[in-house]
Amino acid sequence: MQTSEIATAFELLDRFFAERDSAVRMKQRANDLFRLLTNLTERTANRISNQREELVNCVNRDILKFYGDLISANMYRISKGDGLLVADNFYDENCPRVEIKLDKRKTPSQNAQHYYNEYKKMVTAEVKLAEQIAKGEEELAYLDSVFDSLSRATSNNDVSQLRIELAEQGYIRHSVSKAKPPKALPPIEYISSDGFTILVGRNNKQNDQLTLKFAEKSDVWLHTQSITGSHVIIVTDGEVPPDRTVEEAAIIAAVNSKGRNGNLVPVDYCNVKYVKKPSGAKPGKVIFSNYRTAFVKPDVNLANSLIKR
Repeated sequence: MQTSEIATAFELLDRFFAERDSAVRMKQRANDLFRLLTNLTERTANRISNQREELVNCVNRDILKFYGDLISANMYRISKGDGLLVADNFYDENCPRVEIKLDKRKTPSQNAQHYYNEYKKMVTAEVKLAEQIAKGEEELAYLDSVFDSLSRATSNNDVSQLRIELAEQGYIRHSVSKAKPPKALPPIEYISSDGFTILVGRNNKQNDQLTLKFAEKSDVWLHTQSITGSHVIIVTDGEVPPDRTVEEAAIIAAVNSKGRNGNLVPVDYCNVKYVKKPSGAKPGKVIFSNYRTAFVKPDVNLANSLIKR
């Protein structure tokens, strides 16, 4: 625990009230972002739910083509002005009778084309809906990652960096303040029991910078498996870190994630050279290979004891 001497009682009071006011401002700004993220998450989840319902409707698309085929096969039996076609289903060996609604204003050929066109629309819609749902799920995962980073924010700077990130992603407007944006704090630094430096990103932007720009290819990258959390880097300087260091880094990754209250958290790890960023991916999103998985119990006290002072 760090301590400092204060010369006078007045200075002590000034510092107390300054820190209290700063804490109040941080809490207010954080609460504003929490509300924003909650609303964004709800809207995105509702949109995905609606798209899934539309996708279910596309499952019946083949019946439209089937109707078009039967109308085409029975064209000689239909006249303009007919509102119904009763035909044998020649696709079924029992040839059951099928009733197909017709538009009386259309010719037999136009009725068949109508069903074919509706079928094509469904096929196209199915592809687009699948893409939109995938993008929506990726957006949900991103918002969840920002929410997690915000829940672990410890300073006004942390909150400000998250606001900047959300503005860059188009979720909120950029600040019109003429003042320069606050300089980002460096990654959180830990020292393992074996003396290896372990770095933790504070937010998605810093996760990308830490993993993709700062880390060396021989360093070790860690992240909770399928759980939102920070990127963690063991700085190896070309050495192979001991098992104890890897385990401590995995515990640190678990503590700095949404799984920090879990009993046993899976943490994937590999060399940085196996970590890539997909083209157009959201901040913090990466893919990786050649990894192993450690199962660890989050230990906040251990993680705090390893923070560099």
